[in-house]
Amino acid sequence: MAGGAHAEKEQGGPVGRPARGRRAGPVHRESGLSRERRRRRGAPPPGNLWITCVTECRDWKSPLAAPNRWTPIFFLDDAVALAAGHRPCGLCRRSAYESYRDAVTTGRPGAGRRGADRLGAGRLGASELNRLLGAERLNRGRGIDRAAHRKLWTADCADLPDGSVVVDGQDAPRLLVDDRAMRFTFGGWVDPRRRVRGEQVRVLTPPTSAAALAHGFRPELHASAAV
Repeated sequence: MAGGAHAEKEQGGPVGRPARGRRAGPVHRESGLSRERRRRRGAPPPGNLWITCVTECRDWKSPLAAPNRWTPIFFLDDAVALAAGHRPCGLCRRSAYESYRDAVTTGRPGAGRRGADRLGAGRLGASELNRLLGAERLNRGRGIDRAAHRKLWTADCADLPDGSVVVDGQDAPRLLVDDRAMRFTFGGWVDPRRRVRGEQVRVLTPPTSAAALAHGFRPELHASAAV
């Protein structure tokens, strides 16, 4: 998958063309200033439409890292993309998007046990999802390397759903699956350790996406997560 390279229909923008490439993970969509202009100014990516796409769709093509175009970046899997503050695209990943949207809606305060039955009237729109995630991603700051500005939150490890990514004592991201906490590498999830339930951990996955995972959204995980 990759970070998004095209506009969604519900966003009202032009339909662009996703990049071809290896199936790595969701692609992030970025617009506005060219990468070089942002690099010189130390500006973060503009806008709050951070979506994850498939790497092939309808034979559309898009140049990689072209000035003033959407900038695709490649992720290992959905867990990494969600932890980076992205959500599934509503165009090329429609089923995943609807699952994510409905899961977030169901998990909203006040949804209650019958929340899923009332989705037709109360579904969150794409713009609202973007607003929620945009508020949860970054603290104020500048520069392309924004790791120090990521918003972390604290939770009991037992309360986090599978697919969540936390930060360990060495500041390494770890994926929670079943009773394991696996460290991220660009080649896959490695170094499985026992998941310590009851331990307070710093969480990298934004609260909105954690709610989606807790209420039925099933992320596409790298094969190494099942080892």
